[in-house]
Amino acid sequence: MKKIRKSGLLSGIAGILCGAVLAGSVQASAAETAIGYGQGTQVNDENVPLGALDFNAQYGKYDAYATTPDRDRIIITFDQGYENGYTAQILDTLAEKNVTAIFFLTGDYAKKETELVNRMIREGHMLGNHGMTHASLPTLDESHAKEELMSLHEYVLENYHYEMQYFRCPCGEYSEKALQTAQSLGYKTIFWSGAHVDWLTDKQPDPAQSLEKLMNSAHGGEILLLHSVSSTNAEILGDLIDALRDKNYKL
Repeated sequence: MKKIRKSGLLSGIAGILCGAVLAGSVQASAAETAIGYGQGTQVNDENVPLGALDFNAQYGKYDAYATTPDRDRIIITFDQGYENGYTAQILDTLAEKNVTAIFFLTGDYAKKETELVNRMIREGHMLGNHGMTHASLPTLDESHAKEELMSLHEYVLENYHYEMQYFRCPCGEYSEKALQTAQSLGYKTIFWSGAHVDWLTDKQPDPAQSLEKLMNSAHGGEILLLHSVSSTNAEILGDLIDALRDKNYKL
């Protein structure tokens, strides 16, 4: 039997339609009220979004983070809701540039894209949990919320011999209760402090403008959210990595 592999320690906006609400929805209390995450546009003197810092300050006690304290490093993450033909190119670029990323998988992706998922593992990337059905966690009662995470966790463990540790809330929606639930299952919840509108496949942003926007918003400790369905991201990823390294960021 293959050795079970754990991903290494950590050193938006969701891109697909939210999954249908599972059975077991409940009337929300204050701690269960859904909140839509956004890092905002205001930044500090290090270009770090204040919204991401505020999120860490409020929810770090639940192992939930939107940025990291490592001001020399940027973490690249991809949400993998479905395959649009660009992930292999993205993996080629990451391999060429010797960069590893976190890929947040939905259940549908994990089940359908075995070759690509195995390649991610083989090439040293981390797999993250993006929910079995991409359901918004605050809309579920606790038992169904746990099922949403752990059914995918167990599927990946059984079929890929890989134990996931990081969770990204589907739809970018969270609640205090949802973060507590993820923590109780051994997960760290990872949001983001940098992103751009990259998920509309029929309205892709201009590559040059996207690269400029991503560089203007770059900051140490950034958790960068990208979507692999984006032709723009596939086109500019190599240039983005080179430009970030020119600014002395570690990736």
